[in-house]
Amino acid sequence: QVHLVESGGGLVRPGGSLRLNCVASGFTFSASKMSWYRQGPGKERELVAQIDKTPGSTTYADSVKGRFSISRDNDKQTVSLEMNSLKPEDTAVYYCSRDGYWIGYEYLPSTLWGQGTQVTVSS
Repeated sequence: QVHLVESGGGLVRPGGSLRLNCVASGFTFSASKMSWYRQGPGKERELVAQIDKTPGSTTYADSVKGRFSISRDNDKQTVSLEMNSLKPEDTAVYYCSRDGYWIGYEYLPSTLWGQGTQVTVSS
C-alpha cells in the first residue's frame, strides 16, 4: 500500500526553525521526484521545494530560497524540509508529494499526497 507520512510540524516563533520529515512506502522512492507543497489560510496550494531522483537537482519557490532546504535519504525512503528564519507568512499546512517517477529516461507524472502537517509561525 502506498503511503506518505509527514511529521515535524508545530508552533514556532518568528525567526525559528523546524524540520519536516516524510517517510514513503509502497513505491520505488529512489526513482521518484519528491516535493513539499503548502497551503496557507485562504490560499491555494503552492510548491515550496522539489528534489528529483538525483539529490542535487532541487527547485525552490522564490519566497523560501535561502531559508529552506530540501533533502532526501533513499536508504530511509525519507524526504525532509529544513526550514530556517521562519516568518508568519510561512504558516500553512505542509504536504509531502510524489510528483512522478522515472523508468529509465522516461518520466511519468503520478501524484501522491501525504495527509499534511501544520506549521504555525507566531509570537
